[in-house]
Amino acid sequence: MEILSSINPLFMLSGFFVGLLVGQTGMGGGSLMTPILVLLFGIHPATAVGTDLFYAAATKSAGTLIHGLNHTVDWRIVRRLALGSVPATLVTLAVISRFDISGSTTGRIIGLVLGVMLLLTAVSLILRRRFLTVMEPVMAGITPQQAARLTTLTGAVLGVLVTISSVGAGALGVTVLLLLYPRARMAVIVGSDIAHAVPLTLVAGIGHWWMGSIDWPLLTSLLAGSIPGIVLGSYLSARIPDAVLRPILAVTLVVVGGRLVY
Repeated sequence: MEILSSINPLFMLSGFFVGLLVGQTGMGGGSLMTPILVLLFGIHPATAVGTDLFYAAATKSAGTLIHGLNHTVDWRIVRRLALGSVPATLVTLAVISRFDISGSTTGRIIGLVLGVMLLLTAVSLILRRRFLTVMEPVMAGITPQQAARLTTLTGAVLGVLVTISSVGAGALGVTVLLLLYPRARMAVIVGSDIAHAVPLTLVAGIGHWWMGSIDWPLLTSLLAGSIPGIVLGSYLSARIPDAVLRPILAVTLVVVGGRLVY
């Protein structure tokens, strides 16, 4: 009963809305949840990022279970990504902890990084196919060993960006993996990216918890709304064309990202 009494209907509705989009498009969790918390509800960026990281860890764990049962996770790719992301996350947390994470300056920096990441995510949604076509000849000559090293480097970059902004593991991670593993099925690329997001967001979330930037009642409300939202969104995904949803999501990210940057 105490848990139920801590649920805020507005936060739960926001969780449902984001869960609905995640269920339909497979992405948009951090890209929408964190800016909604910052811009709509006035949550401090550090608290929004920290809470969203635990939110992502919970939702991506469920996604990983489903993909694992469907054999659409390449654990070799997951290990390579984590080899770069986990150490990078720990280093980033160590640097962040030296600053007043609840201060206005830190909040402004986090908001700026978040805005830039949202704009990059929007670009990856709109131009992914064209970018992959242009880069395909360049990447065709890389060896398996080079692909492995670049995967680890990708994990390290994602570790830094996700720890600061909670955004990037989805759209940007999938785009790079499509370049590095062109022969892998799309389902495997997505499943591997989701599986890697679990240790990344969990480690980053624990770090933010240690720094005191987690709002647990807020997290409970978001999960209470997002779980049914994801279920409904997954059901509707076969009825609403992806070609319609992605441009809408991309335009939304451009508007929100621009608002955060400026």
